[in-house]
Amino acid sequence: RLWQHVTSAINKGDQHRATQEKFVLEEEQRNAARERRESGTEWKPLLFRHDAGTNEWRYKYEDLRPWDPLNDIAQFEKDGILQTMERHLSTRMSNHKATCINNQITRHKRSAKDCRRRKTSDQPSNHSQNTESSCSTPESVQELSDDDGKYQVTKLGFESLCAQCGKEMNHLKEIHSAVLSLQKAQQDIHR
Repeated sequence: RLWQHVTSAINKGDQHRATQEKFVLEEEQRNAARERRESGTEWKPLLFRHDAGTNEWRYKYEDLRPWDPLNDIAQFEKDGILQTMERHLSTRMSNHKATCINNQITRHKRSAKDCRRRKTSDQPSNHSQNTESSCSTPESVQELSDDDGKYQVTKLGFESLCAQCGKEMNHLKEIHSAVLSLQKAQQDIHR
């Protein structure tokens, strides 16, 4: 929020106003530091902590975990704190999904062992045929991403999802579509 006027001026291409707004912010910070020094008040940062080992300031609320396209919906800032909006599934649903996916992976691994090309012969007989054994193989992984590739929803590419997982996958696609729509609207506003 502190930098909203600077950002607004930059987005409008007004470099002079952006510089003025930045100067106002810096001057406020200098005055506040001077007042603290004169009154003997110790400065306690709200959003950063000092790492004595590297002598760097680190954001207190940094989220270093990788983005989870199945659970994470959007990232936003509130009161200076970056937060991730997550889709919370009930424990039962999470366990069901894990079981369903693990069962499909196990079935695929088992059937992949049986996928061997049979030797073909010129004349068909009862013992050999000119075919390959059929097996359940994964479809290609489908990725949905925005133009920048920042957000991805990856669909596990197994042929048959159970009905419940299929519904969840469709719901995730709808959420992903809504997030992309919001992002596009935000980009249009900032232009």
